[in-house]
Amino acid sequence: MKIDNNKPTVACLVGRFQVDELHEGHIQLLDTIIKNHSKTIVFLGNSPCKCTTRNPLDFEARKLMIAEVYPDAIIMYIPDMYTDKAWSDRLDSQIKDLTGVNAKVRLYGSRDSFISHYTGKYECEELEQISFASGTDRRNKICQKVKGTKDFRMGVIWAVMNQYPKALPTVDIMAVRTSKEGATQVLLGKRHSEPKYRICGGFVSPRETLEDAARREFREEAGVEIHEPQYIKSFVVDDWRYRSEVDAITTSLFMAEIKHGTPVPGDDIDHLKWFDLNGRIVYEIVDEHKPLIQYVIDNFTKKYAHSVPQVEKTSCLTDKGVRQ
Repeated sequence: MKIDNNKPTVACLVGRFQVDELHEGHIQLLDTIIKNHSKTIVFLGNSPCKCTTRNPLDFEARKLMIAEVYPDAIIMYIPDMYTDKAWSDRLDSQIKDLTGVNAKVRLYGSRDSFISHYTGKYECEELEQISFASGTDRRNKICQKVKGTKDFRMGVIWAVMNQYPKALPTVDIMAVRTSKEGATQVLLGKRHSEPKYRICGGFVSPRETLEDAARREFREEAGVEIHEPQYIKSFVVDDWRYRSEVDAITTSLFMAEIKHGTPVPGDDIDHLKWFDLNGRIVYEIVDEHKPLIQYVIDNFTKKYAHSVPQVEKTSCLTDKGVRQ
C-alpha cells in the first residue's frame, strides 16, 4: 500500500473506531497516511444514539484511544445526519475551518467506508487493506467476558449511566368473545410462578409494529391466531421488575377475536381460562393489569357484547397438554 508524496498535504481519515483498542487494520491505515502527509485529521463518526450495540463508545473515549498512539493527529467528530448530502456538506465545512480555503486535502477510507456516500468537493481515495479485522466481531467477543477489575466496572457503570432513559414498549392482547348467555368473556393466562391471571402479551421486538407484536405474542402464549387487533389505549405498567428503575414499561392494549382453534398455553404461560368481563374479574388478575381490565370494563364491555360473535360457553385447553 503506497501513497504518492505528490498528493495533497492534508489527509483526512473518516471512521468509527468502535473498539477497545486500535487493531492492526486501523494502525496500518493511520501509519500509511501519517507517513505521507504533513497533517492528518481523523474524523470520528458520531451517532446521536448513546451507548448502543453499534456505537458503544462516545467521541471522547475514541479520541483518547487514538491520541495515545498518534498524539500528533488532529481528532474531530462528524455527526451522523439525515442525508448523505447534509453529512458531506458538514464534513466539507469542518475541513475548510481546520485547513483553510486553499489547502490541498484528500479524504481516505478503507473498503466499505464512507466514500460511497460522500457527495462533497474533496477527492477521495480508498486504501487497500492488507490486514482485516472486524470491529463488530471484536465487540461481540468483548461482551461475552467479564473482567474483575475496577476499570471494567467503571466502564460498565459509565455506559449504563450515559444511556437515555427508556420507555420499554410492550403489547397486551385481550382475546374476547360473547358466550351463549350473552356475557362478554376475556381469555387470560397464568404463569406457574404467579398466584393470579394476567393478560397475554410481551415485549415488542426491534423493527416490529405493535400490531405484529400483538399477533406474535398471542400466538406464542395461546397457540392460536387472532383477527386484526384493535388498539384500545396505552398504559404505564407498574411492573415489579422496574419499580426502582428509571426505565419503565409502557404497554399498548389491544382487543381481538380468535380466528379459529382452541387456545393452548405456550411460552411462559402455563394455564389459560375464559373469564366473564365484569367487576369480579379484578380479584382474579395481577395488580399491574387491573387498570387495563378496569378501563375495558368501563368503556368497551357493552360494545363487545353486541359485536363479538356468540360462542358456546366452553373452556379452552387450560393447562399445557390437559383439556378441561
